[in-house]
Amino acid sequence: MDHSNFPAVWAAVGPGVSGAVFGAAWWFWVDAVVCSAAAVPFLHYLPGLFASFAALMFNCVKREDINDNYYSPYDDSEWRLKLWLFISYVVSFVSLAAAVGFLVQDALTNAGPSTWTGIAGVLQTVFVLISGLIYWTCHSED
Repeated sequence: MDHSNFPAVWAAVGPGVSGAVFGAAWWFWVDAVVCSAAAVPFLHYLPGLFASFAALMFNCVKREDINDNYYSPYDDSEWRLKLWLFISYVVSFVSLAAAVGFLVQDALTNAGPSTWTGIAGVLQTVFVLISGLIYWTCHSED
């Protein structure tokens, strides 16, 4: 099997895969909210929204810009890119921690949304972040 054209195939297929994973993530969440017997508080929506924002944040940085050969006319701007990526990963992991926290809260209490809402929140956050990483690996400015 010839793997020499895998980058070209991944560049063509990757955005579609990323979009499908992103759509599945939000489908889990909409299904949980629609099927919930209790009203889902707005606070439960925030992990998915922040995960989507974090995926947008780390997709603003090109992979080619964070290597050691990066040149910028604006002095040492490589640290800005790495700081931006660090902040985006902090936002993504905080959103994942919040989703897990809501899952635990929903599982331990009978008042409020069901446990499925908490599970869907975790699945949504994980799938959104995975879709962002898939897109980050497959897109380029060429």
